[in-house]
Amino acid sequence: MPRLTRLIPFIFVLIWSTGFIGAKFGLPYMEPFFLLVVRYALVLVLFSFGLLLWRKRLLAVRDIPSQLLISVLIHGAYLAGVFYAISQGIPAGLVAIIVGMQPILTAVLGWFWLGEGLERSALTGLVLGFAGILLVITGAGALPGRGGLDSIGLAATVLALLGISLGTVLQKRLGGDVPVLAGTTVQYIGALLATLPLMLLFETRQVTLTWPLGLTMTWLVLGLSILAISLLMVMIRRDQVARVTSYFYLVPPLAMLQAWLFFGETISALSGLGSILVIAGVFLVIRRNQANVGLGRPQPARG
Repeated sequence: MPRLTRLIPFIFVLIWSTGFIGAKFGLPYMEPFFLLVVRYALVLVLFSFGLLLWRKRLLAVRDIPSQLLISVLIHGAYLAGVFYAISQGIPAGLVAIIVGMQPILTAVLGWFWLGEGLERSALTGLVLGFAGILLVITGAGALPGRGGLDSIGLAATVLALLGISLGTVLQKRLGGDVPVLAGTTVQYIGALLATLPLMLLFETRQVTLTWPLGLTMTWLVLGLSILAISLLMVMIRRDQVARVTSYFYLVPPLAMLQAWLFFGETISALSGLGSILVIAGVFLVIRRNQANVGLGRPQPARG
């Protein structure tokens, strides 16, 4: 397995984890749905240019509905939920933690819909990671009755969790033969169409132009929407769903660390212990599947 290929999941996790902090940097200057609409529009311009420049094959008409559905889940429900939750005062680290429960849901959905087996050690890793997530939540004081967190913001976080979990499984089931660039372009069209009504109905569309907003938008577009999403699509197509999503367990500890560094969000000893369990769970899942399913054994990709 090429060394760079081995690093792809960890590069993805590092980039993906910055999305929560990026949202917190940008939201003081733009409302959440407005920010996402502008982000999606910029990404579409770049992706469309890429399709023309590299003359990539366009998406077959029969694949468009499935890609639009996936986009509503991965880019619509997930990102809209995350950005709205953070805009309502839910700590970025806590949002990352709740969304970090995604591997549990995705592994179960992958077993139920795709027939992917759950080896004992992999299941142990998933359970260990789930226990770690619970410890982190407990340490953050986020269990019911422990704080004044916005209930709608928490509900939006759960919606984001459901969106990314269902979207990941559907991408594996319905998007295996879809060219990455064309498929992702259509997905961002769907994301724009899903988020635009929310912006028009619920927001004032006011913006404060500052250099922090410009830098944040640049990173959200180039780093998150283009590089990270493209890496995710490639990983899903070349790996088992349970293993790909196990890497998401690394996102909450990284996001919590970034939230502490940039915004002073505290990390308790219990949360630190939970983060260690999360990493241990990832290690178990990756080690068990390394010999059987790897990024070094890619499926044929078109486009």
